[in-house]
Amino acid sequence: MKVAVMTDSTAYIPESIRNKYAIHMVPLSVVFEDTSYQEEMDITTEEFYEKVKDAKQLPKTSQPSIGYITTELEALAKEYDAVISIHLSSGISGTYQAVVSAGKMVDGIEVFAYDSEISAMAQGFYVLEAAEMAQNQREPQEIIARLNEMKKSLRAYFMVDDLSNLQRGGRLNGAQALVGSILQVKPVLHFVDKVIVPFEKIRTRKKALNRIMGMLKEEADKGKQLKVVFIHANNLHAAEELQRDFLKEYPDMDTCISYFGPVIGTHLGEGALGVCWYEK
Repeated sequence: MKVAVMTDSTAYIPESIRNKYAIHMVPLSVVFEDTSYQEEMDITTEEFYEKVKDAKQLPKTSQPSIGYITTELEALAKEYDAVISIHLSSGISGTYQAVVSAGKMVDGIEVFAYDSEISAMAQGFYVLEAAEMAQNQREPQEIIARLNEMKKSLRAYFMVDDLSNLQRGGRLNGAQALVGSILQVKPVLHFVDKVIVPFEKIRTRKKALNRIMGMLKEEADKGKQLKVVFIHANNLHAAEELQRDFLKEYPDMDTCISYFGPVIGTHLGEGALGVCWYEK
C-alpha cells in the first residue's frame, strides 16, 4: 500500500524537510483586516511578526476549507492508496474535523485523519515519524499505532508574555486570562483534553522557564533518550540559549529549534517560548 502523509501549516516543518520526506501540507490563514494570507505560502513568519507590529488590531485566523482539502485529497488519490493526515488539536481548530469530512467525500484513497491534540513542532514530531515510516512502506495501521505510542510520552509546555491574545482568540478562558493579567503572572501553559489550560501560575518569566526546563531535566535524568524541541515566537536567541544550556548538561540528547508561525503566533503573541519532548 502506498501511503501519503499530509499535515497542516501549523506543524511549521520547513519546506526543505517537507520536500525531503514528501510531506503534503494544507495551509491555515491569517487575516489582516480584509486581506488573507496562507501561512508558509503567502507570508513568512518574519513578515508576519513585522506586520503585526503595525496592525491596528490582532489578525484573525482561519482553517482551510473542506473544498480545498478535498481537492488536495483528490490529487493524492491519483498516486496513493491511503493518506495519514495529522493536524493541530481539534480543541482549538476545526481543521481535523474538516479533513474527516473531506475524507468521506473522496473516492479512491483511504483517509486516516489524526488529531495531534497539540500544535507547532509537537505536532510536527508526529508528522516526521509518520513520513519516515511511510517511506519505509509501513501500513497505515502500524503508523497510527506508533503515533499513539508517542503520544503517551510526549510533553509540551509553553509560556507567553501576555495572555490577552489567547483570551481574545477564544483559546483561553476569560477568567483565567483576567486573573493572569491582574496578578502579572507568567503561567506555564499546556494542552489538556485538546485545549490550552494553565499548568502552573508563576510570577516571573525566568522562574516559568526554569520550571519547564526542570521538568525536562527530570525526564532526561531517568536515562531516557529524548527528542527535544525548543520553540520560539520571533525570539530565536532565547530558544538557542535554552538549547545551549540544556546540551551542556546532556550533550548526547537529540535537540532542535523550531518556531511559532503566523497562526499560532497570533494566539500566543511575540516572545512566547515552548519546550516539547518525547521518548524516542
